[in-house]
Amino acid sequence: MIRRIVLFAAAGLLVAATPSLGLAQSSAKGWPSFRGPGRTALAPDQGLLTAWPKEGPKLLWEVDGAGRGYSSLAIVDGRIYTLGDAPTTADDEDEYLLSFDQATGKQIWKLKTGPAWTGGKPTWHSSRSTPTVDGDHIYVLTAQGNLICASTDGKEVWRKNLKVDFDGDKADNWGYSESVLVDGGKVVCTPGGESQTMVALDKKTGATIWSTARGGDRGAGHASIVPSEVGDTRVYVQTTGSGAMGVRAQDGKLLWTYDIEKTTAVAPSPIIRGDLVFFTAGYGRGGALLKQLSGEDGAVTVEEIYPLARELANKHGGVVLVGDYLYGDSDDRGVPFCAELMTGKVLWKGRGSGRNSAAIVAADGHLYVRYADGMMTLVNADPDAFKEVGAFETPGSGDRPSWSHPVILDGKLYLREGDKLLCYDLRK
Repeated sequence: MIRRIVLFAAAGLLVAATPSLGLAQSSAKGWPSFRGPGRTALAPDQGLLTAWPKEGPKLLWEVDGAGRGYSSLAIVDGRIYTLGDAPTTADDEDEYLLSFDQATGKQIWKLKTGPAWTGGKPTWHSSRSTPTVDGDHIYVLTAQGNLICASTDGKEVWRKNLKVDFDGDKADNWGYSESVLVDGGKVVCTPGGESQTMVALDKKTGATIWSTARGGDRGAGHASIVPSEVGDTRVYVQTTGSGAMGVRAQDGKLLWTYDIEKTTAVAPSPIIRGDLVFFTAGYGRGGALLKQLSGEDGAVTVEEIYPLARELANKHGGVVLVGDYLYGDSDDRGVPFCAELMTGKVLWKGRGSGRNSAAIVAADGHLYVRYADGMMTLVNADPDAFKEVGAFETPGSGDRPSWSHPVILDGKLYLREGDKLLCYDLRK
């Protein structure tokens, strides 16, 4: 039985149809933000290797200078962008936004963003937000809460601080790590907290366009906003420390929430398919599937297709939807699962070559599973069985967790391992 969760209905005039705008792709294609152009962690590449030799695919280049950190990579117009502390190309311990040549890995420029974040255990220190590229500008959020707009030639344009300027708050003590959304003329992000839970800013100036208040919100998690279309209404879907929420893109109206009990942290970004929303949280909390319903005058509500299922919990490696099946790590145990999207039924769990939390990207019928212990593996995206068909250990891994999510673009696999960037050839 589908149980209706009736929450906040938008009132007022009927919202005009909002054009379906690309994610940070105003003038360029590539991998412009965290989890790619659609924030799905699905790469369109075809003709890739179906198995790897023992040593892994061919290493095209390896360079130093990315700094200490867990930020993934944005790649647009032949350039790679990431965020890191104390890169070996700098003479201090501060944090930098960095640019590299995609073909060679050579560092092009670095821009200091401020002091490095050093909260918690030493292995937790460092950057974790992935830059978002839009045309000739880059937007990045530091763990300190600094939202910075820079030009693609390495010059700072404007900055805001989510705590100071928007009374932001985190639901945990590990700093901000959201990768901000650029949608049309807006930069949208999640300061967290009750007063300005989500905000939209003018991407050219940083001026506030609207803000959303979610009463009782525990604070920002680590997820990134994913847009959806429900009837004629564009909805930004996000998860905070209090659970999932839907916000009207036009004016910031809070349309619905789906609250969860307090947990240690909420990290994975939601998955959108049409009017469906799958979201998950780790530490045993679980994953749930919701259906967004279009109502009168721009109202949107949600129905619960199935509630939080503990076996679908995911800590921070993310979940990918391939066809009608969900693939992700079982919390952070290094045991990938496959489950039916519409029922939540787990079809298999598999133990591969790696250990501890696993980040997943999919391409050409395969899962690229990167474990925190440094193992990079290739697994068939097959709901019938778990089958690993390749594995190698990332050079330089072992000192700190390998938490940076992999990227696949133009037939190549890009990895961040602390101060190193590595590029592998996946083509047959």
